[in-house]
Amino acid sequence: MAAWLLVIVAGFLETGFAVCLKLSHGFTRLWPTVAFCAFALGSFGLLTLALRRLEVGPAYAVWTGIGAAGTAVYGMLFLGDVVSALKLVSISLVILGLVGLQFSGSVH
Repeated sequence: MAAWLLVIVAGFLETGFAVCLKLSHGFTRLWPTVAFCAFALGSFGLLTLALRRLEVGPAYAVWTGIGAAGTAVYGMLFLGDVVSALKLVSISLVILGLVGLQFSGSVH
């Protein structure tokens, strides 16, 4: 259970590093670049710790799914990304897929 918590936190940190990557404007802005580095280090570090106890496939899928969905939602809420029904359905399908992984029995 603790390993999955690490993956979840790492996924949210992935959202942070993706957003900061955009805000850094190609690493030309100092503080978003520093934040990108901190989020990326934290995200990869926690994922590495979690992989000591988890299978790589499901853990990586959850990590990237949280990061992708979180980044898309953040972009729509705070960065002016276009909101559409198809985007919302697609994000919902990503989350549904993560839940499906948990219930499939392939995740310990």
